[in-house]
Amino acid sequence: MHDDACRPLAVVASFAVLGLVVAWAFLPALFGHADPYAGVPSDKLTGPSAAHWFGTDTTGRDLFTRVVYGARYSLLGGAVAVTVGLVAGTAIGVLAGTLGGIVDELFMRVVDVLLAIPALLLSLSVIILLGFGTTSVAIAVGVTSVAAFARLSRSEVVRVRRTEYVEAAFGSGGRWWQVLLRHVLPNSLTAVLALAALQFGTAILAISTLGFLGYGAPPPTPEWGLLIAEGRNYLATAWWLTTLPGIVVVLTVLAANRVSVWIAHRSEA
Repeated sequence: MHDDACRPLAVVASFAVLGLVVAWAFLPALFGHADPYAGVPSDKLTGPSAAHWFGTDTTGRDLFTRVVYGARYSLLGGAVAVTVGLVAGTAIGVLAGTLGGIVDELFMRVVDVLLAIPALLLSLSVIILLGFGTTSVAIAVGVTSVAAFARLSRSEVVRVRRTEYVEAAFGSGGRWWQVLLRHVLPNSLTAVLALAALQFGTAILAISTLGFLGYGAPPPTPEWGLLIAEGRNYLATAWWLTTLPGIVVVLTVLAANRVSVWIAHRSEA
């Protein structure tokens, strides 16, 4: 009972965290009053204080302001990644589940190949083809989720196709694309949209990871993964450079995952 009572509080807190981060992304000037790119050399490596909530970096830039402005890159990248996986994966799954036969076999073998490749390796391969940058990283992360969307959408389409009302629609002379748009898709996309919500937090974490490795936005862009990477050489003397941006990433990902689970449960109900 205690766990059930805490769940609404956890959902509210998760929505509050995501709402704050979204506000950072769209209205960064309201929260970060310093210049995210220009610093004061005399204030370099200053610890957290009332003047600098997250301290300052090696060039005297306010770290909190840079984290606030960096929300735009991480959230936009996560949205792009989820969109790529959702659109491409759903299209593959719907075609495979609807047409069946050799088309189904061909698409599912491609999906199996994608699933066999480690996500990080597949992301790096796509980045090598597209080049470095936030957009390339987002697309690369989206490609790694195509297989999951494809398999789920195919299974949902196959399940819906076997229902009586779909068989009746075909029996009454409905064309396959009409039945697909009117009956199959509306009743098979609920689980896919729930997966999209689940993938959002994972995409933010993956984009931050690739940014940490140096494949994302170039310096001095205040991207979250890059901020953590820039402070790793100062862990002993300036712990806040990696710890505080890292906490923001962790809280955002946990909040996104909690909200996505709530959305999934609501859709099932």
